[in-house]
Amino acid sequence: MDVSGLVWAGTLVALSAVLLVDLLIIGRRPHEPSVRESSLWVAFYVGLALLFGVGVWLTAGASPAGQFYTGWLTEYSLSVDNLFVFVIIMARFGVPRQYQQKVLLIGIVLALVMRGGFIAAGAALISQFSWVFYIFGAFLIYTAVNLARQGEPDEDEFSENLLIRWSRRALPISKGYDDAKLMTHENGRRLFTPMLIVMIAIGTTDLIFALDSIPAIFGITQEPYLVFTANVFALMGLRQLYFLLGGLLDRLIYLSYGLAVVLGFIGVKLVLEALADNNLPFINGGEHVGWAPHIPIWLSLLVILGTLGIATIASLVKSARDRRRELAGVRR
Repeated sequence: MDVSGLVWAGTLVALSAVLLVDLLIIGRRPHEPSVRESSLWVAFYVGLALLFGVGVWLTAGASPAGQFYTGWLTEYSLSVDNLFVFVIIMARFGVPRQYQQKVLLIGIVLALVMRGGFIAAGAALISQFSWVFYIFGAFLIYTAVNLARQGEPDEDEFSENLLIRWSRRALPISKGYDDAKLMTHENGRRLFTPMLIVMIAIGTTDLIFALDSIPAIFGITQEPYLVFTANVFALMGLRQLYFLLGGLLDRLIYLSYGLAVVLGFIGVKLVLEALADNNLPFINGGEHVGWAPHIPIWLSLLVILGTLGIATIASLVKSARDRRRELAGVRR
């Protein structure tokens, strides 16, 4: 794709305007959104992403559009996995429900900034060193194995990182949230509210997840414009999705295994592409590996859709069976 500076500027302005509207809504009326409100916003953001993909199709062709849709779906599914950790953080720090929207929105903005930096760095590395795909692929396979072993995190397994522990000790923290402000006054003293610690927890979590998601999207497309927009559209509806799914997150017990398969598949795909374009002297004498196949984008999309669909259906079936058994046990 030959994306002009004007198109980049227009895209950034439009996406920033949508985020600004979101910010103004929360700033004006902090509240816990209803299922109807959340559903409408999620539908709006999903529709916006689908419409953007159609625009890419009409202006650049089917292949870039397929790359965008596959990348967006991958990043969206990884973002849903982020929600499990967000739920744990909210519960651990006792964030009132009406303030959780603000936490999520600021967390999403932080994630966008961090991922923007990673995307720029990743694009620069790939343009100069094709062997970076070996590293990306190996990292994704390693992440997939760990995710399959650990499953979804729970509150008992969540451990505060070094920065959070230091903040707790070094900063003067108030007991209350005081309307979700970052600073407040208590007994004539100026104190930080627990909201600051929550923001640090969300921000560091975003950083960790970015380390997984950026190599994954580069395994689907190396076009920076598509990488960036797929990430933005995946994150934009995350706040509303958090409230829409609610207790459903606890029922997606096999999602982590599905994501492990997706990350492992993309990791293998990256290694195969690195072999096909190989120029490292200690691999095949610095020559391209002829047997390494190219996995087409339609096959990647099919594998990702199929894997996530099977994981979701299996999770809901298992949860329904467990619930029926619990009810049967109570009746006895």
